[in-house]
Amino acid sequence: MKFPSLKGTRLGRVVIAAVPVGIAASLVMTGVANGAVPVSFAVSGSQFKIAAASLDGTAFSQYAGVAAEKNGTPHPVAISNIGTASLSDLCQSVVTDTPLGKVGLLISAGGGGNPATATDLQIGLTDLQGDATFGKIRIGVDASTVNTPAKGEAGGFAQDADTIKITGLKQTAWSTQAGVFTLNGLHLQLTNGQECF
Repeated sequence: MKFPSLKGTRLGRVVIAAVPVGIAASLVMTGVANGAVPVSFAVSGSQFKIAAASLDGTAFSQYAGVAAEKNGTPHPVAISNIGTASLSDLCQSVVTDTPLGKVGLLISAGGGGNPATATDLQIGLTDLQGDATFGKIRIGVDASTVNTPAKGEAGGFAQDADTIKITGLKQTAWSTQAGVFTLNGLHLQLTNGQECF
């Protein structure tokens, strides 16, 4: 799993558990009106899926962004930052159409009570599902003032929290990065298109 760096922007769409739909809508409209700061790397042309039985994290923030392919094709994303994260029963999958049919890459880790861990985790996502609990959450802060080292663009809509817990995590993303990512019990396999969900 590779986790590319993301820079802040206000273009994007946020779908996150426990956050009112109106907040996500205002984030989209603000981003479209004010432009975007792009991700600092070129993403592939394929999104991937991540699932976990649970994610426990600290130092959370989220604001809008854009991930661009090498040819310049832009993709709106919600940028989520987590200072430290623990993920139980982690799964990541990506599927590609090839001349031989669908070929998938499936990675699992963090099972058996020995979760995967990450520091300085940053994700450019397009969809997030699960049951979420936030500790000391602030919604509607300026993206340039969030309580994490990674920040968005001044004037952008953002939220942050001291802690985050998501159970039944299902996520679709264009990019992810981490300072250190420890995959306990790593298993990587090629499949005929199997996905995490």
